[in-house]
Amino acid sequence: MRQIFLDTETTGLSPANGDRVLNLACVEMISRKLTSKDFHCYINPERESHEDALRVHGLTTEFLADKPKFADIAQEFLDFVKDAEIIIHNAPFDVGFLDAELQRAGHPKFSNHVSKITDSLAMAKELYPGKRNGLDALCERMGVDNSDRTLHGALLDAQLLAEVYINLTRGQDALLIDSHAATSTQGSNAIQADFSKLDLIVLQPSEAELAAHEDVLQQIDKSSGGKTVWRAPVAA
Repeated sequence: MRQIFLDTETTGLSPANGDRVLNLACVEMISRKLTSKDFHCYINPERESHEDALRVHGLTTEFLADKPKFADIAQEFLDFVKDAEIIIHNAPFDVGFLDAELQRAGHPKFSNHVSKITDSLAMAKELYPGKRNGLDALCERMGVDNSDRTLHGALLDAQLLAEVYINLTRGQDALLIDSHAATSTQGSNAIQADFSKLDLIVLQPSEAELAAHEDVLQQIDKSSGGKTVWRAPVAA
C-alpha cells in the first residue's frame, strides 16, 4: 500500500481571495515504512505573503522570487502522487489550495489524480475529542520529536505527520500481525491438532473480580461518552 504524507505552506488562508501555495512537500510510505522518496519544492507564488502567514513559514518574497511557478512543477507533482492514498492534516485546507493551483495550471482537481484522501486531523479528533489536535499537540502527546519545528516548513511537517500517523493507527499493527499469523498457519503443511478429548479447566471469577471488571467497563464507557458496543441494546 502506497501512502503519501502531504503538506503545503501558503501566502494566506483563502485561495478564493487569491492566496497561493509557496511550499509543497510529499513523503512516501509503503507498507507502513517510510521510503527514501519525497517530493519537495519552493514555489514563486507571484504575490506577497500576508504578515501572519510570513510569521508562520518565514519564506520571504525575495527568497521565492527565483523559484519555479506552480505550473512548472505541476506535472512532476502529479506524477509523484498518482494513485496513492494521500494523508493530510486538515485536508480541506490543503486540497482547496491544490485544486485552485491545478485549475489555474489547466489540470483536473487533485482528487482525480489519487486513490484516496485521508484527513488525519479528523482521525485525531475522533480519537481525542475535546483535546488540542494540531500537529504540535499530537507530537507532544505521542512523544514525536518536533524540536526542529521553530517555523512551519512543508517537508518537516510532512515527515512529522508520517510519524504521528503511525502512532494514530498503531492499533492496526496487531490486526495485521494476527491476520498474517492466521494465514501463515494455513496450507498443506499446517499441523492439525485434535482437541476433542481435551478436558479444559474453567476458572470462575470471584465476586470481587466481577465487581472490579464492571468498574473498568464503566470507566471505559464514561470516557467514550456512552458509545461502547457492549452497552448497545441487542436487536431482537
